[in-house]
Amino acid sequence: MPLLLVTLVFVPVLLGLYVWQLRRRRRQVVRFSNVALLRAAGAGSASWRRHVPVAMVLCALALLGLASARPTVRAAVPTSSATVIVALDVSGSMCATDVVPNRLSAAQAAVRTFVEGQPDETKVGLVVFSGFAELAVAPTTNRDGLLASLDAVTTGRGTTIGAAILRSIDAIAELDPNVAPADAVDEPTTDGPGLGTPTPTPSPGGGADLGAGAVTGSATDKAPEIVVLLTDGANTRGVTPAQAAEQAAARGVRVYPIGFGTTNPTQMACTRDQYGGFTPRVRDSGIGAGSLAGRNFLVVDEAALRGVARTTGGAYFAATDADGLTKVLADLPKHVTVSEQDVDLSAAAGILAAVVLLAGLAVSLRRIPT
Repeated sequence: MPLLLVTLVFVPVLLGLYVWQLRRRRRQVVRFSNVALLRAAGAGSASWRRHVPVAMVLCALALLGLASARPTVRAAVPTSSATVIVALDVSGSMCATDVVPNRLSAAQAAVRTFVEGQPDETKVGLVVFSGFAELAVAPTTNRDGLLASLDAVTTGRGTTIGAAILRSIDAIAELDPNVAPADAVDEPTTDGPGLGTPTPTPSPGGGADLGAGAVTGSATDKAPEIVVLLTDGANTRGVTPAQAAEQAAARGVRVYPIGFGTTNPTQMACTRDQYGGFTPRVRDSGIGAGSLAGRNFLVVDEAALRGVARTTGGAYFAATDADGLTKVLADLPKHVTVSEQDVDLSAAAGILAAVVLLAGLAVSLRRIPT
Protein backbone atom coordinates (compact mmCIF):
# COMPACT_ATOMS: atom_id res chain seq x y z
CA MET A 1 0.00 0.00 0.00
CA PRO A 2 1.45 3.44 -0.91
CA LEU A 3 2.68 5.39 2.10
CA LEU A 4 0.62 8.43 1.17
CA LEU A 5 -2.54 6.42 1.82
CA VAL A 6 -1.79 7.02 5.49
CA THR A 7 -2.99 10.59 4.94
CA LEU A 8 -6.52 9.24 4.57
CA VAL A 9 -6.28 8.08 8.20
CA PHE A 10 -4.89 11.41 9.36
CA VAL A 11 -7.78 13.40 7.89
CA PRO A 12 -10.49 12.26 10.35
CA VAL A 13 -7.94 12.32 13.20
CA LEU A 14 -6.97 15.92 12.48
CA LEU A 15 -10.62 16.87 12.05
CA GLY A 16 -11.41 15.36 15.46
CA LEU A 17 -8.52 17.27 17.09
CA TYR A 18 -9.70 20.50 15.50
CA VAL A 19 -13.27 20.03 16.79
CA TRP A 20 -11.93 19.12 20.25
CA GLN A 21 -9.81 22.29 20.27
CA LEU A 22 -12.81 24.44 19.36
CA ARG A 23 -14.90 23.00 22.20
CA ARG A 24 -12.03 23.47 24.65
CA ARG A 25 -11.74 27.14 23.69
CA ARG A 26 -15.48 27.64 24.20
CA ARG A 27 -15.22 26.32 27.76
CA GLN A 28 -12.45 28.84 28.48
CA VAL A 29 -14.54 31.70 27.09
CA VAL A 30 -17.22 31.43 29.79
CA ARG A 31 -14.68 32.35 32.47
CA PHE A 32 -14.80 35.98 31.31
CA SER A 33 -17.65 38.06 32.71
CA ASN A 34 -17.40 40.99 30.29
CA VAL A 35 -19.10 39.50 27.20
CA ALA A 36 -19.14 42.83 25.37
CA LEU A 37 -15.36 43.05 25.66
CA LEU A 38 -14.99 39.50 24.30
CA ARG A 39 -17.15 40.31 21.29
CA ALA A 40 -15.17 43.46 20.62
CA ALA A 41 -11.96 41.39 20.72
CA GLY A 42 -13.46 38.82 18.33
CA ALA A 43 -13.01 35.92 20.76
CA GLY A 44 -16.66 34.95 20.52
CA SER A 45 -16.88 35.08 16.75
CA ALA A 46 -18.53 31.99 15.28
CA SER A 47 -18.14 32.92 11.62
CA TRP A 48 -17.78 29.89 9.30
CA ARG A 49 -15.06 31.67 7.37
CA ARG A 50 -12.48 31.01 10.06
CA HIS A 51 -12.89 27.27 9.45
CA VAL A 52 -12.22 27.48 5.68
CA PRO A 53 -8.38 27.26 5.81
CA VAL A 54 -8.49 24.15 8.01
CA ALA A 55 -11.12 22.54 5.76
CA MET A 56 -8.96 23.22 2.71
CA VAL A 57 -5.88 21.67 4.30
CA LEU A 58 -7.83 18.56 5.24
CA CYS A 59 -9.30 18.37 1.73
CA ALA A 60 -5.81 18.65 0.21
CA LEU A 61 -4.56 15.82 2.42
CA ALA A 62 -7.47 13.63 1.34
CA LEU A 63 -6.76 14.32 -2.33
CA LEU A 64 -3.10 13.40 -1.84
CA GLY A 65 -4.16 10.15 -0.27
CA LEU A 66 -6.41 9.37 -3.21
CA ALA A 67 -3.67 10.28 -5.67
CA SER A 68 -1.30 7.81 -4.01
CA ALA A 69 -3.79 5.02 -4.72
CA ARG A 70 -3.49 5.81 -8.48
CA PRO A 71 -7.23 5.98 -9.22
CA THR A 72 -8.37 5.24 -12.78
CA VAL A 73 -11.52 5.80 -14.76
CA ARG A 74 -12.78 4.09 -17.91
CA ALA A 75 -13.06 6.69 -20.64
CA ALA A 76 -12.88 7.22 -24.39
CA VAL A 77 -9.44 8.57 -25.24
CA PRO A 78 -7.97 9.62 -28.60
CA THR A 79 -5.85 6.98 -30.31
CA SER A 80 -4.88 8.89 -33.43
CA SER A 81 -1.22 8.38 -32.54
CA ALA A 82 -1.62 4.59 -32.73
CA THR A 83 -0.82 2.30 -35.67
CA VAL A 84 -2.83 2.00 -38.88
CA ILE A 85 -2.32 -0.97 -41.17
CA VAL A 86 -3.52 -0.35 -44.73
CA ALA A 87 -4.30 -3.68 -46.44
CA LEU A 88 -4.51 -3.00 -50.18
CA ASP A 89 -5.97 -5.41 -52.73
CA VAL A 90 -3.62 -5.68 -55.74
CA SER A 91 -5.43 -8.47 -57.55
CA GLY A 92 -5.71 -8.26 -61.34
CA SER A 93 -9.27 -7.01 -61.07
CA MET A 94 -7.87 -3.73 -59.75
CA CYS A 95 -7.02 -2.98 -63.38
CA ALA A 96 -10.73 -2.56 -64.17
CA THR A 97 -11.44 0.86 -65.69
CA ASP A 98 -14.89 1.46 -64.24
CA VAL A 99 -12.96 3.85 -61.98
CA VAL A 100 -10.80 6.29 -63.94
CA PRO A 101 -8.01 5.68 -64.87
CA ASN A 102 -8.30 2.26 -63.22
CA ARG A 103 -9.12 0.98 -59.76
CA LEU A 104 -5.50 0.49 -58.70
CA SER A 105 -4.33 3.95 -59.71
CA ALA A 106 -7.33 5.57 -58.01
CA ALA A 107 -6.72 3.50 -54.86
CA GLN A 108 -3.03 4.42 -54.81
CA ALA A 109 -3.86 8.13 -55.07
CA ALA A 110 -6.50 7.94 -52.32
CA VAL A 111 -4.24 5.96 -49.95
CA ARG A 112 -1.43 8.45 -50.61
CA THR A 113 -3.69 11.33 -49.55
CA PHE A 114 -4.81 9.35 -46.48
CA VAL A 115 -1.22 8.59 -45.40
CA GLU A 116 -0.07 12.16 -45.90
CA GLY A 117 -2.97 13.39 -43.78
CA GLN A 118 -2.09 11.27 -40.74
CA PRO A 119 -0.41 12.90 -37.70
CA ASP A 120 3.38 12.73 -37.73
CA GLU A 121 3.44 10.38 -34.74
CA THR A 122 1.04 7.86 -36.31
CA LYS A 123 2.71 4.70 -37.59
CA VAL A 124 1.35 3.41 -40.88
CA GLY A 125 2.04 -0.03 -42.34
CA LEU A 126 1.22 -1.46 -45.76
CA VAL A 127 0.00 -5.00 -46.47
CA VAL A 128 -0.62 -5.94 -50.11
CA PHE A 129 -2.55 -9.01 -51.16
CA SER A 130 -3.59 -10.87 -54.28
CA GLY A 131 -2.94 -14.63 -54.42
CA PHE A 132 -1.14 -14.27 -51.07
CA ALA A 133 -0.68 -11.49 -48.50
CA GLU A 134 2.62 -9.91 -47.57
CA LEU A 135 3.79 -7.07 -45.37
CA ALA A 136 5.23 -4.58 -47.86
CA VAL A 137 6.13 -1.97 -45.26
CA ALA A 138 6.23 -2.51 -41.50
CA PRO A 139 4.43 0.20 -39.47
CA THR A 140 6.56 3.31 -39.63
CA THR A 141 6.47 7.09 -39.41
CA ASN A 142 8.68 7.31 -42.51
CA ARG A 143 6.17 8.55 -45.05
CA ASP A 144 8.59 8.70 -47.99
CA GLY A 145 9.53 5.03 -47.84
CA LEU A 146 5.93 3.96 -47.41
CA LEU A 147 4.69 6.03 -50.34
CA ALA A 148 7.51 4.76 -52.56
CA SER A 149 6.42 1.19 -51.84
CA LEU A 150 2.80 2.13 -52.47
CA ASP A 151 3.68 3.50 -55.90
CA ALA A 152 5.63 0.34 -56.77
CA VAL A 153 2.92 -2.27 -56.10
CA THR A 154 2.08 -4.70 -58.89
CA THR A 155 -0.96 -6.85 -59.50
CA GLY A 156 -1.27 -10.61 -59.13
CA ARG A 157 -3.81 -13.39 -59.48
CA GLY A 158 -6.32 -14.24 -56.78
CA THR A 159 -7.76 -12.38 -53.79
CA THR A 160 -6.92 -13.46 -50.24
CA ILE A 161 -8.87 -11.14 -47.97
CA GLY A 162 -8.69 -13.47 -44.97
CA ALA A 163 -4.93 -13.88 -45.28
CA ALA A 164 -4.55 -10.09 -45.51
CA ILE A 165 -6.36 -9.67 -42.18
CA LEU A 166 -4.17 -12.31 -40.51
CA ARG A 167 -1.00 -10.72 -41.91
CA SER A 168 -2.15 -7.34 -40.58
CA ILE A 169 -2.66 -8.90 -37.13
CA ASP A 170 0.91 -10.23 -37.23
CA ALA A 171 2.23 -6.78 -38.16
CA ILE A 172 0.42 -5.28 -35.17
CA ALA A 173 1.60 -8.07 -32.86
CA GLU A 174 5.22 -7.21 -33.67
CA LEU A 175 4.64 -3.75 -32.19
CA ASP A 176 2.06 -4.33 -29.47
CA PRO A 177 2.86 -7.05 -26.88
CA ASN A 178 -0.80 -7.10 -25.88
CA VAL A 179 -1.79 -8.42 -29.30
CA ALA A 180 -0.99 -12.08 -29.99
CA PRO A 181 0.10 -13.19 -33.49
CA ALA A 182 -2.52 -14.79 -35.70
CA ASP A 183 -3.14 -18.51 -35.36
CA ALA A 184 -2.66 -20.84 -38.28
CA VAL A 185 -5.93 -21.80 -39.97
CA ASP A 186 -6.54 -24.78 -42.24
CA GLU A 187 -7.09 -23.27 -45.66
CA PRO A 188 -10.16 -24.39 -47.59
CA THR A 189 -9.81 -25.68 -51.13
CA THR A 190 -10.94 -23.42 -53.97
CA ASP A 191 -10.45 -23.34 -57.71
CA GLY A 192 -8.93 -19.89 -57.40
CA PRO A 193 -5.72 -20.03 -59.53
CA GLY A 194 -5.57 -17.29 -62.11
CA LEU A 195 -8.22 -14.66 -62.67
CA GLY A 196 -11.04 -17.02 -63.45
CA THR A 197 -14.37 -17.02 -61.66
CA PRO A 198 -13.71 -18.33 -58.14
CA THR A 199 -15.70 -20.83 -56.16
CA PRO A 200 -15.94 -19.08 -52.77
CA THR A 201 -15.73 -21.26 -49.69
CA PRO A 202 -18.82 -20.78 -47.49
CA SER A 203 -17.86 -18.87 -44.38
CA PRO A 204 -19.23 -19.76 -40.94
CA GLY A 205 -22.68 -18.26 -40.68
CA GLY A 206 -22.70 -17.33 -44.38
CA GLY A 207 -20.68 -14.10 -44.10
CA ALA A 208 -23.45 -11.68 -43.20
CA ASP A 209 -24.88 -14.06 -40.61
CA LEU A 210 -21.97 -14.68 -38.24
CA GLY A 211 -23.46 -17.64 -36.42
CA ALA A 212 -23.66 -18.34 -32.71
CA GLY A 213 -20.00 -19.24 -32.32
CA ALA A 214 -18.57 -16.02 -33.70
CA VAL A 215 -16.37 -13.93 -31.47
CA THR A 216 -17.76 -10.44 -31.23
CA GLY A 217 -15.77 -7.24 -30.94
CA SER A 218 -17.01 -6.69 -27.40
CA ALA A 219 -15.31 -9.85 -26.13
CA THR A 220 -12.10 -8.00 -25.34
CA ASP A 221 -10.67 -4.52 -24.94
CA LYS A 222 -10.07 -2.75 -28.21
CA ALA A 223 -6.46 -2.41 -29.31
CA PRO A 224 -5.40 1.10 -30.34
CA GLU A 225 -4.16 -0.29 -33.66
CA ILE A 226 -6.63 -0.71 -36.54
CA VAL A 227 -6.71 -2.25 -40.00
CA VAL A 228 -8.08 -0.43 -43.05
CA LEU A 229 -8.78 -3.08 -45.68
CA LEU A 230 -9.44 -1.94 -49.25
CA THR A 231 -10.67 -4.51 -51.76
CA ASP A 232 -12.67 -4.61 -54.97
CA GLY A 233 -13.73 -8.25 -54.99
CA ALA A 234 -14.39 -11.46 -53.10
CA ASN A 235 -12.12 -13.91 -51.32
CA THR A 236 -11.02 -16.53 -53.84
CA ARG A 237 -8.73 -18.76 -51.81
CA GLY A 238 -7.23 -19.42 -48.43
CA VAL A 239 -8.60 -18.40 -45.04
CA THR A 240 -12.10 -16.99 -45.21
CA PRO A 241 -12.76 -13.40 -44.13
CA ALA A 242 -15.08 -14.65 -41.38
CA GLN A 243 -12.38 -16.90 -39.89
CA ALA A 244 -9.82 -14.12 -39.97
CA ALA A 245 -12.29 -11.65 -38.47
CA GLU A 246 -12.87 -13.93 -35.49
CA GLN A 247 -9.14 -13.91 -34.78
CA ALA A 248 -8.98 -10.13 -35.08
CA ALA A 249 -11.94 -9.72 -32.73
CA ALA A 250 -10.39 -12.06 -30.17
CA ARG A 251 -7.35 -9.75 -30.10
CA GLY A 252 -9.33 -6.51 -30.01
CA VAL A 253 -8.16 -5.49 -33.49
CA ARG A 254 -10.80 -3.55 -35.40
CA VAL A 255 -11.02 -3.93 -39.18
CA TYR A 256 -12.55 -1.22 -41.37
CA PRO A 257 -13.26 -2.78 -44.78
CA ILE A 258 -13.78 -0.57 -47.83
CA GLY A 259 -15.51 -2.04 -50.86
CA PHE A 260 -14.21 -0.29 -53.98
CA GLY A 261 -15.55 -0.23 -57.54
CA THR A 262 -18.87 -0.35 -59.32
CA THR A 263 -21.13 -3.32 -60.00
CA ASN A 264 -20.57 -2.87 -63.75
CA PRO A 265 -16.83 -3.21 -64.37
CA THR A 266 -15.72 -2.77 -67.98
CA GLN A 267 -12.28 -3.27 -69.49
CA MET A 268 -9.01 -3.91 -67.69
CA ALA A 269 -6.18 -1.55 -68.42
CA CYS A 270 -3.16 -1.32 -66.16
CA THR A 271 0.25 0.00 -67.02
CA ARG A 272 3.08 -2.48 -67.64
CA ASP A 273 4.55 -1.49 -64.27
CA GLN A 274 1.25 -2.23 -62.55
CA TYR A 275 1.03 -5.60 -64.28
CA GLY A 276 4.52 -6.37 -63.02
CA GLY A 277 5.76 -7.16 -66.52
CA PHE A 278 3.09 -9.68 -67.48
CA THR A 279 -0.30 -9.52 -69.15
CA PRO A 280 -3.00 -11.26 -67.10
CA ARG A 281 -4.75 -14.25 -68.60
CA VAL A 282 -8.53 -14.12 -68.54
CA ARG A 283 -10.31 -17.43 -68.79
CA ASP A 284 -13.39 -16.67 -70.79
CA SER A 285 -16.12 -18.27 -72.84
CA GLY A 286 -17.78 -15.87 -75.17
CA ILE A 287 -16.54 -12.66 -73.51
CA GLY A 288 -13.53 -10.91 -74.99
CA ALA A 289 -10.39 -10.57 -72.91
CA GLY A 290 -10.88 -6.81 -72.72
CA SER A 291 -14.51 -6.89 -71.65
CA LEU A 292 -15.06 -8.21 -68.12
CA ALA A 293 -18.56 -6.95 -67.43
CA GLY A 294 -20.67 -9.40 -65.50
CA ARG A 295 -17.77 -11.36 -63.99
CA ASN A 296 -18.59 -11.73 -60.28
CA PHE A 297 -14.93 -11.76 -59.19
CA LEU A 298 -14.84 -8.05 -60.10
CA VAL A 299 -17.70 -7.17 -57.73
CA VAL A 300 -17.29 -6.52 -54.01
CA ASP A 301 -18.57 -9.20 -51.64
CA GLU A 302 -20.33 -6.72 -49.39
CA ALA A 303 -21.93 -9.38 -47.20
CA ALA A 304 -18.54 -10.79 -46.21
CA LEU A 305 -17.01 -7.36 -45.61
CA ARG A 306 -19.95 -6.23 -43.50
CA GLY A 307 -19.55 -9.41 -41.46
CA VAL A 308 -15.85 -8.62 -40.90
CA ALA A 309 -16.70 -5.12 -39.72
CA ARG A 310 -19.46 -6.31 -37.40
CA THR A 311 -17.36 -9.11 -35.90
CA THR A 312 -14.33 -6.91 -35.20
CA GLY A 313 -16.20 -3.80 -34.05
CA GLY A 314 -15.20 -1.78 -37.10
CA ALA A 315 -17.38 -0.28 -39.83
CA TYR A 316 -17.92 -1.02 -43.51
CA PHE A 317 -17.70 1.65 -46.20
CA ALA A 318 -18.42 1.56 -49.92
CA ALA A 319 -16.82 3.72 -52.61
CA THR A 320 -17.67 3.57 -56.30
CA ASP A 321 -15.25 6.19 -57.62
CA ALA A 322 -11.98 7.93 -56.82
CA ASP A 323 -13.56 10.92 -55.08
CA GLY A 324 -15.77 8.66 -52.98
CA LEU A 325 -12.78 6.58 -51.89
CA THR A 326 -10.80 9.69 -50.96
CA LYS A 327 -13.74 10.93 -48.88
CA VAL A 328 -14.17 7.58 -47.12
CA LEU A 329 -10.51 7.50 -46.14
CA ALA A 330 -10.65 11.13 -45.02
CA ASP A 331 -13.61 10.36 -42.76
CA LEU A 332 -12.02 7.27 -41.20
CA PRO A 333 -10.34 9.07 -38.23
CA LYS A 334 -13.80 10.14 -37.04
CA HIS A 335 -14.54 6.47 -36.48
CA VAL A 336 -11.23 5.13 -35.20
CA THR A 337 -9.53 7.82 -33.12
CA VAL A 338 -11.17 6.96 -29.79
CA SER A 339 -11.15 3.80 -27.73
CA GLU A 340 -12.12 2.77 -24.21
CA GLN A 341 -9.06 2.82 -21.95
CA ASP A 342 -8.20 3.16 -18.25
CA VAL A 343 -7.12 6.75 -17.60
CA ASP A 344 -4.86 7.42 -14.58
CA LEU A 345 -6.25 10.25 -12.42
CA SER A 346 -3.42 10.41 -9.88
CA ALA A 347 -1.71 13.40 -11.51
CA ALA A 348 -4.99 15.32 -11.70
CA ALA A 349 -5.74 14.56 -8.04
CA GLY A 350 -2.24 15.69 -7.02
CA ILE A 351 -2.56 18.96 -8.94
CA LEU A 352 -5.99 19.62 -7.43
CA ALA A 353 -4.58 18.98 -3.95
CA ALA A 354 -1.84 21.55 -4.54
CA VAL A 355 -4.38 24.12 -5.78
CA VAL A 356 -6.64 23.57 -2.74
CA LEU A 357 -3.66 23.85 -0.37
CA LEU A 358 -2.50 27.12 -1.92
CA ALA A 359 -6.04 28.47 -1.78
CA GLY A 360 -6.23 27.62 1.92
CA LEU A 361 -2.93 29.40 2.51
CA ALA A 362 -4.20 32.47 0.69
CA VAL A 363 -7.36 32.56 2.84
CA SER A 364 -5.26 32.25 6.02
CA LEU A 365 -3.01 35.14 5.03
CA ARG A 366 -5.98 37.37 4.36
CA ARG A 367 -7.27 36.77 7.92
CA ILE A 368 -3.99 37.83 9.56
CA PRO A 369 -4.46 41.38 10.93
CA THR A 370 -2.12 44.06 9.57
